[in-house]
Amino acid sequence: MIDLEDMRLFVRAVSDGSLSAAGRELGLSPAVASKRLSRLEQALGVRLLQRSSRRLVLTSEGSCYYERCLSILADIDEANAMVGQGQMEVRGALHISTSLDLGRQYIGPMAADFASRHAELRMRISTSDAMLDLFEHGVDVAVRSGAMADSRLISRRLALNYRVICAAPSYLAKYGRPTSTDDLQRHSCLMLHRPGRGILPWMLQTPEGQRPLRLEANITTDSGDLMRELAVAGRGLAFKSIWDIANDVRAGRLEPVLTDTAFQEAHIYAIYPSRDFLPARIRLFVDHLQREMQQQEASVLDLIRPNAGAPA
Repeated sequence: MIDLEDMRLFVRAVSDGSLSAAGRELGLSPAVASKRLSRLEQALGVRLLQRSSRRLVLTSEGSCYYERCLSILADIDEANAMVGQGQMEVRGALHISTSLDLGRQYIGPMAADFASRHAELRMRISTSDAMLDLFEHGVDVAVRSGAMADSRLISRRLALNYRVICAAPSYLAKYGRPTSTDDLQRHSCLMLHRPGRGILPWMLQTPEGQRPLRLEANITTDSGDLMRELAVAGRGLAFKSIWDIANDVRAGRLEPVLTDTAFQEAHIYAIYPSRDFLPARIRLFVDHLQREMQQQEASVLDLIRPNAGAPA
């Protein structure tokens, strides 16, 4: 018979990319963790992982088994959570993924505050501007600007958000303030690029929907945080989430421009695997994020409302 704890060890090892790290999280020595994984493979009669001193690689059988284990263990956790006090207990591992800017300024501090209230919660926060596959990377909750188009996932809006064009006062004093989108052609533009997708155009909101603004990029980067820093340094115009630049705007390091005509809806969502019953740690964590972000929402949006006819 398969031991459920061996199954949990296997799932955690895949998520962490390390059998010894998974063992430590479950209170097992490296030797015991290795023995348990071997016991699971022997019980199944297949090799689940190819192991070396540096990495773990799923076999084709291991990949299929991993997906089924995620579903089975989630069902067990949900069943346990429905019984007695377990329904509201926050315990176990919670893996959060978010972008660098959101993670550093908002999600990281909010998550740490949530973790401080729940002693039996083990939290992992991953920050990356890349759109991680939640299933492949074992992510419980992703927080992103803009909803993800994945039918396997559900999303819950945490706060209203808009991307706006911004620049440092020093840049605007030297090169002038654009008065229309046509003016942008003569300005230095800082733009994002993504592997496999190339340079991402600035998408502007119109009554007919979103349309791309075709511009030449003077500097491109795959880091939204670096792009913000370059804008603060006066290197050019950037198209950034107002949440990402709120502190810079308040401090006078950046100024939004063209907010009445050049903006994009990019509301902030919590995204997680679609299940009928969420574990308490996910459900209550998303509740916590929504409360905290909505308390700040008005003060963030007020930074563009005085100059904007559309974002509201």
